[in-house]
Amino acid sequence: MALALLRPGGADAFGPVEPWRTLPQTLRGTLRVPLLAGETGPGPVDTLKALFPALAACWEAPEGLAKFERTEITARLALRRDGSVIGTPRITFSQTPGDAKARDILIRATLDAIARCTPVRLTPALGGAIAGRPLALRFIYDGPRGQGI
Repeated sequence: MALALLRPGGADAFGPVEPWRTLPQTLRGTLRVPLLAGETGPGPVDTLKALFPALAACWEAPEGLAKFERTEITARLALRRDGSVIGTPRITFSQTPGDAKARDILIRATLDAIARCTPVRLTPALGGAIAGRPLALRFIYDGPRGQGI
């Protein structure tokens, strides 16, 4: 009833009332690494689409994994408004064709890449929108043969 009083002509004079648009609980991105030159743009990141490549730009194939055809790993982290990491990223998934040593190498490479790429330069608008929200970043390394996903 309050809407009808505020809007001339009734509640539907301007169309239906839309619910607030919010970001999903966890923001997810999947990238093949290492990234090719030019996959990350210059300047501060202003979209979610550009955020994930900016976080993955520092990923390098570690010496011990170069022989494997395909590995995958997912890191979960959160950023502050200034683009720095809150706490320590957590590894939520990893798949390597090797043993526990290969898994440890993959985890170390991923955590080191995130440390090198942060703080990410964010625009104030994007920083405010994602601050404290969980990000799930999935890295896929296709190895020397470059087999697709």
